[in-house]
Amino acid sequence: MIKRTIEIIPVFILACLFASCNSGESTDIKPAPLNSLERKEILNNSPVLSPEKSLAAMEVEDGFEVKLVAAEPLISAPVALTFDEKGRIWVLEMEGYMPDTAGTGENRPNGKIIILEDKNGDGIADNRKVFMDSLVLPRALCLIEDGILVASPPNLWYVEIKNDRPGKKVLVDGAYTIGSNVEHDANGLMRAMDNWVYNANSEKRYRKKGDHWVTEWTRFRGQWGITQDDYGRLFYNNNSQNLLGDYFLPGPGAGNVNQRSISGYNVKIVENNRVYPARPTPGVNRGYMENILDDHSRLVNFTAACGPVIYRGGLFKDAYHNNAFVAEPSANLIKRNILEEDGYVIKGRQAYAGKEFLTSIDERFRPVNLYNGPDGALYITDMYRGIIQHKFYLTDYLKKEISERSLSQPLNCGRIYKVVPEGASLKPVAVPADPLKLAALLASPNGWIRDKAQQMLVDGKLTNAVPILRENLKKTDNPLTLIHSLWALEGMEALQAEDVLPLLQNSNNKIRVQAITVLPAVVNKTNYQQFVPVLQHMINNNDSVAAPYIAFRIRAIDPFNKPLADDMLMSLAKTFPHDPFVSDAIISNLENREKTFYQKISTAITDSNKAIIIQLKKTIYNISNRQVKKDTSLFRKQFPAGMSLFASTCQTCHGEDGNGIAALAPPLNNSEWVTGDRDKLIAIVLYGLTGPVKVNKKLYKSPEINGDMPGLAHNKDITDETIAQVLSYIRKNWNNNASGITRDEVIKIRQHWNERQQSFTMEELNKW
Repeated sequence: MIKRTIEIIPVFILACLFASCNSGESTDIKPAPLNSLERKEILNNSPVLSPEKSLAAMEVEDGFEVKLVAAEPLISAPVALTFDEKGRIWVLEMEGYMPDTAGTGENRPNGKIIILEDKNGDGIADNRKVFMDSLVLPRALCLIEDGILVASPPNLWYVEIKNDRPGKKVLVDGAYTIGSNVEHDANGLMRAMDNWVYNANSEKRYRKKGDHWVTEWTRFRGQWGITQDDYGRLFYNNNSQNLLGDYFLPGPGAGNVNQRSISGYNVKIVENNRVYPARPTPGVNRGYMENILDDHSRLVNFTAACGPVIYRGGLFKDAYHNNAFVAEPSANLIKRNILEEDGYVIKGRQAYAGKEFLTSIDERFRPVNLYNGPDGALYITDMYRGIIQHKFYLTDYLKKEISERSLSQPLNCGRIYKVVPEGASLKPVAVPADPLKLAALLASPNGWIRDKAQQMLVDGKLTNAVPILRENLKKTDNPLTLIHSLWALEGMEALQAEDVLPLLQNSNNKIRVQAITVLPAVVNKTNYQQFVPVLQHMINNNDSVAAPYIAFRIRAIDPFNKPLADDMLMSLAKTFPHDPFVSDAIISNLENREKTFYQKISTAITDSNKAIIIQLKKTIYNISNRQVKKDTSLFRKQFPAGMSLFASTCQTCHGEDGNGIAALAPPLNNSEWVTGDRDKLIAIVLYGLTGPVKVNKKLYKSPEINGDMPGLAHNKDITDETIAQVLSYIRKNWNNNASGITRDEVIKIRQHWNERQQSFTMEELNKW
């Protein structure tokens, strides 16, 4: 139950309430450098540091400085934040997360949404207001219109805001999260440029239309945290991969459930996963394994990558614009990546060799989310915890590390920092409500300001700004202002066909593809014929940048003239038969018509090595792989605990259909590891598997999969009976028809490998 309470607590009272964190008074004065004894104490014992000492323990790139924005007692265990138009910070506190290594009391309703305000304008929060309390492990929030989306598992709520108090609650999604796996549940709630709300670790997107909410399927993305660039493309990651992302805008590409993946989505943007901590980091979950730590006990590669942000603040030098910053709380650092574009292909590289943008020797510095701010600064949400690994996967090795340095306590710390150019003088930012001023802000160099201005125009349905927005569509010398104006008109339901047609013929690729993407908002049965010759002209001129977008958006014409839409798909296939991006975009229109299209196109294209032929065959195979439908009600009676465990843990990586999820895990369906040797399967689930792994003659390795599946042997909450049930369930489900596994078999393997900590490898299992 969510209490609708409001609480305003002055700082001097809070200081009396919280004493376990050694918090100093918030100050903008630079902290004194640490002396050698202080450094030694921090490195050896990982004590709780005051915010000022923790700042002193950081090293940031030359030319920058880190400033404290808020700390305990003002905040506790922050995991996500957002800013309102007044510049206030709405913070989500997940105080209940992992109170100890057993997770005792984790489900207590002690999570909160608080509002932080800087009353005196010095850049440091000095007032705390509790907007909502009694939340259980809340994980995401997003301001929309006169309310806020709140992710409080398993639900997604929309809560009206009345004078900073919670009002009416509307259930948007009763299955926002699935199961109880904190590390693998949806989060993010990011309002993208296209006016939809997207998530990490989810395949759903949401949008408020009038007084009701619309939910649609989209591509599955990432694990913790999500961000967008200046053009609305999404970026994310998973624990072991620096940066993943989409080449294309997020709206298209989810039209065919038979496609396991689509070229250009969920792409590994940065290949290099190396990290360079400033301190030894033995306190990582699998630090006992070879190549996890180097000779100095420092993490080698990402193990907890999260909270990425594309910097768009306009405050840093040009070289930092559109850079991707990624948090790694296990290594107490923030990485900087440089992104480059070629057509629609985006690739990235680490900004430095052998060092990081920001590091700390404070083991409790846990950056979990990064954000652009209204003032152009880069904001850091620091949970400031000793334990960040959830109990579901916590190894005995890490439990020992936690005990040795007393990392379980305290639980009431938390900090927010911002990174700014050295010596920068920032002023509080408030966004005006006037429609004409908001329209003018779409030209701001600060991406946060542009986003917020667009959102306020849409949320307020400020039609007075429509003439200016329409005029902005003619200013092709400023693409970002034009694109924001385009989507603002779309969000206000004021966009017209005559607004879009000229943009389809623009010489700027960025403008052209945005115009194609917005077509569903303007195409109808009376005007669709106006768009067809323009799109066909692009195809005939071999416009390879626009071609995937055209293929995605032909579905806008399909309801009004299906034969014409199919002819255009065929034209695209014949013009770009070698292009996997165009091929997958074509197939996204063909749900349950793939075989028919394949028969037609194969008469025109006889080369079986062409991408369109290869991708169609792959999709047709996926269809055959999914055709076996088994009675899950019978499984529910036989394996209730196993099905529950699968939904909360296995499904998040292997998929509900058992066919795997791109960038996460290989298939369980038709897998010889599942249906074959029982002892090997039990051993994998108990102790984990480190990739690469071969399934059905195909080698799965990073970036196609995560590369590391943790075991469940050390989770005391999961019984041997439950493990036997989940294994029996996957051995009998989908196309699998193997025999079940008993509790005694699980016990036998557990006893055999009783002292084992390390995950298995494919080679080791094959020798067994």
